[in-house]
Amino acid sequence: MNRTKIVTVSKALPEFSSETKDILPFVNEWLREQDERFRRKVVKIFEGAAVDRRYGIMPVQEVFTGTSFEEKNRLYAQASKKLGSEALRSALDSAGWSPDSLDYIITVSCTGIMIPSLDAYLINELGLRQDVVRLPVTEMGCAAGVSGLIYAHNFLKSNPNKRIALVAVECPTATFQLDDYSMANMVSAAIFGDGAACVLLSSEAEAPGPAILGEAMFHFRNATHLMGFDLVNTGLKMILDPAVPETIATFFPDIVHPFLEKHGSGIENVNHLIFHPGGRKIVQTVEELFGSLGKNIDDTREVLRLYGNMSSVTVLYVLKRFMDRNISEGEQGMVLSFGPGFSAQRVLLGW
Repeated sequence: MNRTKIVTVSKALPEFSSETKDILPFVNEWLREQDERFRRKVVKIFEGAAVDRRYGIMPVQEVFTGTSFEEKNRLYAQASKKLGSEALRSALDSAGWSPDSLDYIITVSCTGIMIPSLDAYLINELGLRQDVVRLPVTEMGCAAGVSGLIYAHNFLKSNPNKRIALVAVECPTATFQLDDYSMANMVSAAIFGDGAACVLLSSEAEAPGPAILGEAMFHFRNATHLMGFDLVNTGLKMILDPAVPETIATFFPDIVHPFLEKHGSGIENVNHLIFHPGGRKIVQTVEELFGSLGKNIDDTREVLRLYGNMSSVTVLYVLKRFMDRNISEGEQGMVLSFGPGFSAQRVLLGW
């Protein structure tokens, strides 16, 4: 069987960014006609979200200005093409790959709608081959970055000497609902930010980087209500059930231990935890669970602080932090992400 190697990871960020403290006046103005206690509660959610800064495809004042779904989606499509191109070009430059050497392109996004999907534009923009295989991954939310790694691995392990680009672009600011005063909208507004990433993977024998040793998906039964979007006239309305951290905690042993055992490993052999930062409460829950096993998710917490939750993109930023280090041969890392479905996606890496 061929080995899948992760060759490089790149980032791309939109031009606008704000510190959380600078967003609070806009939050107060937005909620000025709401109950005082409610307003104070929402401000506390922002202050306690463990996000210092987030990036956006529009200035913060525009986020808090009412526009149509059509206009928001136009901004999403425009930004996706720009950020996706930047991330892919940066990754190709870093690896020394030419665009026409790619055999397969996977694009990941859930925060807007584009038909044709982003990959079609990237083929034209960067000059990819006309026979490149396209796979757009949508509607999988925060788990889709890891889903993309799994789909790439499943292709590469059966096809020697092939190259794949996985491009993830998310613009949650384009989904913000100005007239939705639900707690789900408040929490998502407090934690989400925009960004893009690209991962290059290869089944070439001489390819550098950690190898994918195993992967798996875990689907929670009867949990479709926990997370996702409702499509309403004003756009994509966030669904976020407060039971998510508790659900993760309940199933955590079933998600982690059998997966590692199946691939001849165990939590004691995992040196690096590459976990998606869904939000402060999820990070705290998983931190306690891994902490009891003698592990830490410091990089996850730091990515949340610096960028917020960029949906599918975020775990790839955590992965990049590990790719940029000199990790000793023989060490292992586990990539873990949760998303709508409800589902958990896992990948085991070996350096």
